[in-house]
Amino acid sequence: MKSKTRIYKNQASRELTVERLVALPPKLAWEGWTKPEHIARWWGPKLWTSTVYEMDVRPGGVWRYSLKSDDNNGEEAFCKAVYQEVNEPSSLVYTDSFADKDWNIVENSEMLTTVLFEKTTSGTKLSIITRFSSAEKLNNAEAMGMVEGFTEAFDRLENYLETITGGHMNTVISKDGTKIAYTKQGNGPAVILIASAVADHRDATQLAEQLAGHFTVYNYDRRGRGQSSDVAPYAVQREVEDIEALIHAAGGNACLFGSSSGAVLALEAASSLGNQVTKLYLYEPPFIINDSRKPVPTDYVQHLNTLNEADRRSEAVEYFVSEALGIPAEYIGYMKADPSWQTMESMSHTLAYDGMIMCDTQSGKPLPADRWKVNVPTLIMTGENSEPLFHDSAKALADLLPLVDSRTLPGQDHSAVVMAPSIIAKTIIDFDIAREEYEIG
Repeated sequence: MKSKTRIYKNQASRELTVERLVALPPKLAWEGWTKPEHIARWWGPKLWTSTVYEMDVRPGGVWRYSLKSDDNNGEEAFCKAVYQEVNEPSSLVYTDSFADKDWNIVENSEMLTTVLFEKTTSGTKLSIITRFSSAEKLNNAEAMGMVEGFTEAFDRLENYLETITGGHMNTVISKDGTKIAYTKQGNGPAVILIASAVADHRDATQLAEQLAGHFTVYNYDRRGRGQSSDVAPYAVQREVEDIEALIHAAGGNACLFGSSSGAVLALEAASSLGNQVTKLYLYEPPFIINDSRKPVPTDYVQHLNTLNEADRRSEAVEYFVSEALGIPAEYIGYMKADPSWQTMESMSHTLAYDGMIMCDTQSGKPLPADRWKVNVPTLIMTGENSEPLFHDSAKALADLLPLVDSRTLPGQDHSAVVMAPSIIAKTIIDFDIAREEYEIG
């Protein structure tokens, strides 16, 4: 079996380089390397335990840790690193040294280490470049198993990060080479779950489980999110091609479920892919078609791109929350304190994608009568407690499509996909069974 790790040894520069391609976005790989609760789970060779005593990731900051064999074979190794450069999320430079139990540096044990995080079409190329003080020490480190240790650590990193992003996922390759990651479960007709803005497949995990008794469920990470890769430049049609690749994996046709802006992407896919899409299940497409609330700014997508290009991710999420979701400013501080804010930051570069999908349907003007050419059974769902704009959106869309059934879900709001998946699943399954009985009758 071909190794996923590449080794380069340069005697002249006294450097050992260990490279690995991992199917994870750079942001997630960076967090796995710079947060103590993560790095303690994978740093070191197989069957070794790492204990982190201090990790202050900033220039001049210190990382103190120890490594101990799980079978207690040999002594515990203490190490102390001092960060020289921290360039999130692309590179780390630090001096790593062995230490005694009191954290005094062992003489002549310093190694200058550079870690690079390079975005690729399939994830991230990770590189550890270690520079030694002499060629002899480079050779000694190699002889003592340093390469094997780094290789095993890379294995542990990839496995660990896969577990916190939902485990191993299947993949398909879209037309432009983008890798689309998905889970598959259940039996029955295929249904593909399309996430809303700043959400990946994890938000619909419980919904997928609820639907799996009736459908074969394909729950995927949209491009640029989770374990899926991305290719520039973005176009809405590229996301339609991602869905088409999933439909091919499902056997040639599928139903589509989409929530919020994901519902509008489902409409785009159904309009473009014809009879490859057999049914649509849409939860609260967020059209703004009247004065029920203020429209999204005309330069919304441009401003999001500007913020993300400047790596001002938190500001991009705040802009989305205030301008697209209409959340009052006094509530945003509470939202930032929740761990979900960081998750949204990690996907903030995709917010412009959803803005492009929505196009001018959040401008306060009526929906265009000729935008979607859809002629399949469509279920439009709205939460009883949701804002008026969602009820207005559902009615306006229902007036445009030929085969529509609209349902209001008692007691629910825009969060129902995560908070009430069983109710959404039952509504979909009941609709599907009724359609089957109608078609047979």
